[in-house]
Amino acid sequence: MRGPGEDGAAARGDEDGGQSVVGELGRVTGEVGPGLVGEVMLRVRGGAEAFLAYAAEEGERLPRGTLVVVVEYQPPRTVYVSAAYR
Repeated sequence: MRGPGEDGAAARGDEDGGQSVVGELGRVTGEVGPGLVGEVMLRVRGGAEAFLAYAAEEGERLPRGTLVVVVEYQPPRTVYVSAAYR
């Protein structure tokens, strides 16, 4: 999922002061799916913030309201997510 030349530090959140969102639960606020850049709200730094979101699994569609888990983070505001419950 990472682009060429990325070593994974970004996915761990090392470039954001250690504030990794990997493993956090969030809610889809803009549909995530093939050909779409979705949006999820995540709890960070004592509040809720919007992140751009892509499906972690190719072809997966996540409608608004779906509870998701972050599986990869790319600073500053992009996450790859999967449904928390199937």
